[in-house]
Amino acid sequence: MTAGEALSVYLQDQATEFLRSLRLHRESSTDAQGAEESLAAARSLRGAARRVGATLHTFRPLLDQEWTEGLRPELAWLSGTLAREHAYAARLDRLLGALHRLSTPAPAVPAGRVGDPLPERSREPGEGWAQPPAPRTGEARARQGTRKPAGQLAVGAAKAAALLERQLTLARTRAHSAALQAFGSSRFHAVADSVAVMASDVPLRPAPDTDLKPLAALAEAHLMEAVAALPLLRAGHPYNAEALVHGLAADTAPEAQDAPWLKVRSLLRLHRYAQEVLLGDAPPDARLTAAGAALNRHREAAEAAAAAASAARTPRIAPATAYALGVLHADQRHEVEAARFAFQQAWLREAVTAP
Repeated sequence: MTAGEALSVYLQDQATEFLRSLRLHRESSTDAQGAEESLAAARSLRGAARRVGATLHTFRPLLDQEWTEGLRPELAWLSGTLAREHAYAARLDRLLGALHRLSTPAPAVPAGRVGDPLPERSREPGEGWAQPPAPRTGEARARQGTRKPAGQLAVGAAKAAALLERQLTLARTRAHSAALQAFGSSRFHAVADSVAVMASDVPLRPAPDTDLKPLAALAEAHLMEAVAALPLLRAGHPYNAEALVHGLAADTAPEAQDAPWLKVRSLLRLHRYAQEVLLGDAPPDARLTAAGAALNRHREAAEAAAAAASAARTPRIAPATAYALGVLHADQRHEVEAARFAFQQAWLREAVTAP
């Protein structure tokens, strides 16, 4: 196939997936099973919209410019609108799970059992070991650093959980309403009409003078440049606590510090989608998948930490509640550091094993 034909096949496949998911979303019932089907259809629709938008961005020299520039921002709007409800629900689950983990006492070590494995909270430097501990991965060690005595935390954990549930449930409800309004808007119908046209006819330029590989290589080059700007050497040490230190600063340092990692996440997604266009049905690169998963965890933990900090700024909360939210914030910033470590390991493994 020519470059235009290969690009058309990929975009038509994604447009068909978009329309199929939209039909399933509209046909889903209102019971519990229908709600799950609706969420799954919305995820598939969102994924197709992301892939189409990314492909229009990477391979725009092959496509009609006016059509591309008109559709791309609309797909980004739709994908972002549909993502918020799921993001708030996942953030709440993450924070409540972390609160439970941090406030639950670790099992005691029975007396006289020298050589038994120690509970995780006891595996701290300077506590003494009856025998050397089993090796631990850097990511697990990075997470381990936030274990706190449960007694101090349990007092405020319940109220902190209730506060987070109230705030994030309200945000999720608003996001759900915004998604419903989006599905019923003329703006969404215009996007769906454009995608339906694309499913049968992709508007290519009359005589494209380029092919797919140089454009995909350019997307990869942008990714490599962004990765080169990351502090990968520091991220290779699970105890450097850079994310925690900046996360406790009074200014906007956490957002500024996270921004380069979020940029790499976006560029990695563009690169992965460009590879899908080039390779068709070939299995995805496992190393890129692992690196992308680490950056997804990075963003989720950073946003969860920001939610904990925002809740801690609620007026007139009890000191114990504020303390629990502070510990939770520190825990999530440690998760940010652990995700950076995981990305560094995946990325360097890719560099070493790549031919």
